[in-house]
Amino acid sequence: MSSPVTITVLVEDSVSRPILKAEHGLALWVNTGAKHLLFDTGQSDLLTANAQKLGVDLKNINTMVLSHGHYDHCGGLADVLANDGGRIRIYTHADALLPKYQQSDSGMRYIGMPAHCLKALRRHEGLQTITAPTEIDPGVFLTGEIPRVHPEEEGQGTYYRDAEGRQMDPFSDDQTLFLRTPVGTVVVLGCTHAGVINTLDYICHLTGGQPFQVILGGMHLRSASDERIAWTMESLRRFPIEKFYPVHCTGMKAVAALWATFPGRCFPCGVGTSMNI
Repeated sequence: MSSPVTITVLVEDSVSRPILKAEHGLALWVNTGAKHLLFDTGQSDLLTANAQKLGVDLKNINTMVLSHGHYDHCGGLADVLANDGGRIRIYTHADALLPKYQQSDSGMRYIGMPAHCLKALRRHEGLQTITAPTEIDPGVFLTGEIPRVHPEEEGQGTYYRDAEGRQMDPFSDDQTLFLRTPVGTVVVLGCTHAGVINTLDYICHLTGGQPFQVILGGMHLRSASDERIAWTMESLRRFPIEKFYPVHCTGMKAVAALWATFPGRCFPCGVGTSMNI
């Protein structure tokens, strides 16, 4: 990819400007010059409200990616598709459409795609489900299913595919977006349920070891132990990474560890942040 890339944060757990609002979720606008891509949709219609305030016209979307099937990444989907007419190409894993539950102290709760979004997605003509690495636009790729090779990243909490808690969710639908640019690979993470080190190792394999220019997104370390965070920081040292933009489910302890481990290379990334690459 030779054209400049601009990434704008439309939904995240924090804001960078007072006119905008935050929620627990993620949505990113990726402009490659020739194409406009929406990565995830947050959990509500806040996506459309923030986009309007930021001057982002969601009618220009060519491609949409759903990183996995949780409500906080898919909840704004129906609003985006309301006036689409089937022209947007939507990429996700088939398992993103399955039921998803989480066990907590207050009981089992549904955390999958909201019913109205699931209905809109299933009837959309542009839906494409993938499992293998796929170039979805020139220079823009999805990993497909990510191999799990590091036992340190096993165990993502009490997540299930059924309300009775009999079938653990293996997160086969967890996928990551990456862009190959002249200055290095730009990685866009959803929640990284497959593990951030598993994910980066796999992308290194797919790109032939191209250095990473940007790592942006959720690393799912919010509930991780101190040992897991320390292992992750040490493992990240193996990769040539220019800039980190940790957001969403990364968690404050892990964000603090990133800033301490990689001084001068970590940056805040609330709603409204826009970066040119």
